[in-house]
Amino acid sequence: MHNKGPAGPAPQKGTLGRLIKMLFSEYRSQLIIVIAGMVIVALVSTVPSVFIEKIAGIITEGLSAIRSNGYTETSQFKEVYKSLRPSVIKIICGMAAVFAVGLAASFVYTRLNAVITQGFLYRLRKKVFKKMQSLPVKYFDTHNHGDIMSHYTNDIDTLRQLISQALPNVVSSALTIVSLLFIMLYYSLWLTLTVGAGVVFMFMVTKTVGGNSARFFIRQQESLGKTEGYIEEMINGQKVVKVFCHEESSKQDFNRLNEQLFEDAKNANKFANILMPIMGNIGNILYVLVAFIGGIISINGWFNPSLRSLAGGENILSVPVIVTYLGMTRQFCQSISQVSQQVNSVVMALAGAGRIFSLLDESPEEDEGYVELVNAVERNGQLSECLVRTGLWAWKHRHENGSVTYTPLQGRIIFDHVDFGYTPEKMVLNDITLYAEQGQKIALVGSTGAGKTTITNLINRFYDIQDGKIRYDDININKIRKSDLRRSLGVVLQDVNLFSGTVMDNIRYGNLDATDEECIAAAKLANADSFIRMLPDGYNTIIKGDGSDLSQGQKQLLSIARAAIANPPLMILDEATSSIDTRTELIVQKGMDALMKGRTVFVIAHRLSTIRNSDVILVMDQGRIIERGSHDQLIAARGTYYRLYTGSFELS
Repeated sequence: MHNKGPAGPAPQKGTLGRLIKMLFSEYRSQLIIVIAGMVIVALVSTVPSVFIEKIAGIITEGLSAIRSNGYTETSQFKEVYKSLRPSVIKIICGMAAVFAVGLAASFVYTRLNAVITQGFLYRLRKKVFKKMQSLPVKYFDTHNHGDIMSHYTNDIDTLRQLISQALPNVVSSALTIVSLLFIMLYYSLWLTLTVGAGVVFMFMVTKTVGGNSARFFIRQQESLGKTEGYIEEMINGQKVVKVFCHEESSKQDFNRLNEQLFEDAKNANKFANILMPIMGNIGNILYVLVAFIGGIISINGWFNPSLRSLAGGENILSVPVIVTYLGMTRQFCQSISQVSQQVNSVVMALAGAGRIFSLLDESPEEDEGYVELVNAVERNGQLSECLVRTGLWAWKHRHENGSVTYTPLQGRIIFDHVDFGYTPEKMVLNDITLYAEQGQKIALVGSTGAGKTTITNLINRFYDIQDGKIRYDDININKIRKSDLRRSLGVVLQDVNLFSGTVMDNIRYGNLDATDEECIAAAKLANADSFIRMLPDGYNTIIKGDGSDLSQGQKQLLSIARAAIANPPLMILDEATSSIDTRTELIVQKGMDALMKGRTVFVIAHRLSTIRNSDVILVMDQGRIIERGSHDQLIAARGTYYRLYTGSFELS
């Protein structure tokens, strides 16, 4: 089980602003239309209150006419209301027209918002994946792979909810609140202050209850990432779990993580679910309070300051105004409740966005190299660059004076007093000096943790050294572009990674420009052609599940073919035969021998019998080279290698 560090807490400061800035940078014109649509819808939602006041005024006017004229007959009532009918119809038509405009605006902005949401998430996933490809190997060695996957699923899904639902609801509700506030002030200052006091209390409740909910929603997001990371780890290691009968222990570990996720989710939703009933009851109390205070003011005929009274209108609180105000109070409280309801979605989205931004802000793999690897052609003893594949490679040097020179790629490696540690406090390699001439086979042997694989990681520049120098064809390796450096290397690892696709696709992975004929030739070179042709569809057989239907030896042969198609001058074989049987090893070894011919090769092997024909064998112990020489020389020296070879053909 890997104990990799979690992604850590999600940064909140400035996250929302950064997210909105990203949205506007990519969808400025569309967002302006969306906001305009929201403003129209918000204004339309407040208009019914004005219309209700007018209709209530007309009805009150009719009742006043009936009382003043002493009408008692039904026919007289009908005449009065018949005279009012044109005004009511006019108001209703006006309402219908306003609602039609609001419906059209709502249709436009919701459809456009859906396009913005999916488009933004599409681009964000591309950014995250592109960023992931630029990160150093160290990042993936220190972060749980399932937690990284969670960025693409849970974290981005929270942003979908934020952009498509939460933010539009918050903005729309806020615009409605502002519009209602002006209309309320237009009718009555006293009632507006009453509603304002209730709103202040609502915000206090939201801050207290919503704050607790937000804290647990952030924890839920982190617990979810850890749980998914553990599940991904268990899926990948299911065979190991079963071999060692680790099922019950795995269940216990999963239950512990799942229990933590349950507790965080339960607490988050507990606070979230009690918020709305509390807000609803506060709104009901406020509704009754407004009716009570408005009734007292109206019955006593008290002065009612308002924007309308300042403009010379009536300063008495009438019944139609109270009726209108009650409707606005309920709408105002509902808007406040909608805003508070979205707090949890916003907080979860900010937690997800914070985790995504943490990934996007990771320092990319540094590459200060300027020496390039190019296809070359030789004319009159001089190398020059060629745009087509020639089979001849050269290093292209750009000098400060503007001149360009070319040197042939040979595959010569020199380590000059190299010191390295994955952390500055603990050095893994100490004063390593080695020479690998063109075409030599260099074997690295030693116990686990001696530093063998670390040397190959440094050749690939997965990590950079603390001291000393590494030269490749007499070029400081730091001056070579990493992509060009790695293109010149072929690597066959103990653990083979195959990708979804055909067998041909997996071989071509080593050289995307290779033809089918070249892929088949590489498979023949690796001794893989015979078993490939026995597959159901030969080279077109689909590989799934990292090649779970293939044996370890077959996967290793495909890995060798993949390295062969790249045709690199330097090969690294990292315990490529340690996990296969002896008979399969002979087949794989033939493929590797063909692959190694004429190339500089670094071999890491536990089975000493596989490295007897190496030009140089380096014996390592605790990050140092303690012996070096050919097999015969080291046997004659009767040192550590002699004891390893004569005592056991295997290294632990």
